[in-house]
Amino acid sequence: MKRFLSLLAILLILVPVVTACSDSSSTKEAEGDKVVIDFFHRWPNEPRKSFYDEKIKEFEAAHPNVKINVDAVLNDSYKEKIRVLVSNDDLPDIFTSWSDSFAMNLVSSERIMALDEIINEDTEWSGKIIESQFSGFTFDDKTYGIPFTIDGKAFFYNTKIFEEHNLKAPTTYDELIDVLDALQAAGYETPLVEGLTNGWAISHYLGTIFQRVLDPTVTATDYVDGSGEFTDPGYIRGLEIFKELTSYMGDVSTAIDHEAARNMFGNEEVPIVYMQFAEIKMVEEMGLTNIGFFDFPAIDGGKGDSKALTGAPEGWMLSKNAPKEAVEFLKFLTSEETAYDFTKTDGQLNAIKGAVDAENTSETRMAAYDIVLNASATAPWFDNAVNINIADIFMRGGQSLATGDATPEDIMKEVQAEAAKLK
Repeated sequence: MKRFLSLLAILLILVPVVTACSDSSSTKEAEGDKVVIDFFHRWPNEPRKSFYDEKIKEFEAAHPNVKINVDAVLNDSYKEKIRVLVSNDDLPDIFTSWSDSFAMNLVSSERIMALDEIINEDTEWSGKIIESQFSGFTFDDKTYGIPFTIDGKAFFYNTKIFEEHNLKAPTTYDELIDVLDALQAAGYETPLVEGLTNGWAISHYLGTIFQRVLDPTVTATDYVDGSGEFTDPGYIRGLEIFKELTSYMGDVSTAIDHEAARNMFGNEEVPIVYMQFAEIKMVEEMGLTNIGFFDFPAIDGGKGDSKALTGAPEGWMLSKNAPKEAVEFLKFLTSEETAYDFTKTDGQLNAIKGAVDAENTSETRMAAYDIVLNASATAPWFDNAVNINIADIFMRGGQSLATGDATPEDIMKEVQAEAAKLK
């Protein structure tokens, strides 16, 4: 009898445990009824963080069978993390990606979903995406990304200062130098500013300069891993041009980042800065409205397309094993409605037809939008156009040029040695 009571006591003790496990299992099973989408982007800061958090809630409300897990880290951390995830075959279902070489490197893993069938099946959705923006996500005639944001790089200038000193936006590089000299003579010790502690900002300069100077057949070869030699003398000339421009930037530029440079322009401390159109709203919110811009001017003797615009779309990719619900989320993120709200909230231009107008953006941004749409061609960001090790040498080299610690020849010698390793 005692043994029976002991067994009964043990069973009574176990019942709550079994019941608790059962309840936990049921909860897990209920959660398991939902399709989980892992979503990864690079905007943990405002206003985009809240924008995407709200869009996630909106999508989940319309799709009660879906649960979206979101993760977000800033640029450099994002680049590193996505490389680790793709190498471990642990990519999120949907994630943001730069175009061109960054996207191509992900596609080479064979872990990215080709989207041609999806694009062709739903033309009501895909037909609203600006066709020219697909090229940076298309490799071997297959499309692996949906462009969303569009951007361009130009010199922003303070129109009031230019008017006060009877200056016009330059159309040639020699005219740009004349303008910078005139501004210095007028008392602007630093007529042009940049945050040279940011390597990517240097790469944007160099990429544009090389695009203007070099024959496109040269860059088409050099920018491909394994075929590049980087022996064309145009690279030396390009670095010399960059060195000349840094001489107008003052010592401050070697000690600040791009955000500080942008703030100096927004506060009307300097008359010119080289910026992305995505930054227009940022300086507008500082109270600066007298903004004009001009493309990087033509360089005498240059062999590239002087009308091309440096800039490239950023978009969304899907992992090869993403569920069909992730496809629907992709369409939702790139719908005209979402895109319209995005530009209204964030200020950046987007690649969806009908999603940018005078109601959700400023007159200045509309002018920038027209420049992007009417550019003869787009040249990708240099740090996405070439091998990352090559880009790093140029970026570090640009910093050393600005401080006088390296020559163009020093930089190209290092670049050529790295290019040889890739063969």
